[in-house]
Amino acid sequence: MTTFIVQRLLSLIPLVLAVALFSFVLIDAAPGDFLTELSLNPHVSPETIASLRTKYGLDRPWYIQYFKWVRGMATGDFGYSFSYNRPVLDLIGERVINTSLLALISLLFALTISIPFGVIAALYRYKWIDKVLCSFSFLILSFPSLFLSLLAMLFAASSGWFPIGGARSLGYENLSSIRKLTDFLHHAFLPALVLSLRMSAIYVRQVRVTLLDVLSQDYIRTARAKGLPKRMVIFKHGLRNALNPLISMFGNSLASLLSGAFVVEVVISWPGIGSLTLTALLSRDPYLLMACLTYASILLLGGNLLADLLLAFTDPRVRFVRANP
Repeated sequence: MTTFIVQRLLSLIPLVLAVALFSFVLIDAAPGDFLTELSLNPHVSPETIASLRTKYGLDRPWYIQYFKWVRGMATGDFGYSFSYNRPVLDLIGERVINTSLLALISLLFALTISIPFGVIAALYRYKWIDKVLCSFSFLILSFPSLFLSLLAMLFAASSGWFPIGGARSLGYENLSSIRKLTDFLHHAFLPALVLSLRMSAIYVRQVRVTLLDVLSQDYIRTARAKGLPKRMVIFKHGLRNALNPLISMFGNSLASLLSGAFVVEVVISWPGIGSLTLTALLSRDPYLLMACLTYASILLLGGNLLADLLLAFTDPRVRFVRANP
C-alpha cells in the first residue's frame, strides 16, 4: 500500500506539469496580454509599455516563461500578479482555504443528504416516496448552478437570515475561536448548500440503483435465509458494498464540484479560487491564472487518488498489488 501511494504521488508531478504546460500554451495563444489594455491609455508611453514588458518577462517566448515559472514553483514562487501587484502565493493562500473548506462542507452536505434518501428510495422501490425522491432529484438536476445561486441570493436578501457575499464578518479577527467558526459556517451555509444540491441528486440516484442491485445478490439472500436481522442485512452487508461506486465517483465529483464552485463563488461573491480565476482571466494575468489552474488540477488528481485509497479500505476485495516483472 505504501509503495502504491508513493508511486501515485510521484505520478501526479508529470500530470500537473502537463496540465500547466497545456494551460500556458492556451494563455499564450490568446490575443494580447495584461499590458495590452494599458497600452491603449494615451497617458502611458510606448517606452513605458516596453519597459514593463521586459521587466515582467512578457517579451520572452512562451516556453522560456513556462520553464521559468516551473523553476520558481519548485521553490514556492508562483510568480507575481500584475493586476493585484502582489505575489501570487500570498494572493491565493486564503482563497485556496476558502474554496477547499467550501468544497468539504458541500461534500459533507451531499453525503448526509444522499445516503439516507438513497436507501429510503431503494427500500420503498416504486412506492410514492421513491417516486417523490426520484422526481425531486431530476428536478434539481434540471436547474443549472447559476439559477440555484440566484435563488439563494434572493432568499438571503428577502429573509435576512444569511449574509450576502464574503466569507467572514467585519471584526472577525476580534472574535473568539467558537465565534469565528460559527461566523464562517454562517457565511458558508448557502453557497455550500447550492453546491451540494446537484451532487446530492446524483448520489441519491446512484445509491438507489446500486443498493437495489446489491440486495438482489445471492449472498444477501443467504444472509436473509440465515435469519439475520433486516437492519444488519441492509446496512452492514448491503449498504457497505453499495457505497463502492459512490466512492469511485468521489474523484470526478471534485472536478464537477470545483466547476460549480466557480459559478457559485462569482454569483454569491464568495472569496475563493473561482472568483479569483475569473478576475485573472478577464485581466489576462498569466501567472495568477496558472496558479489557479494548477490548484484545480491538483484537486482533481488528488481526489482520484483519495477515492482509490478509500475504496481499498472499505472493500477488502480491492488490493493494490505491484506486478512482478
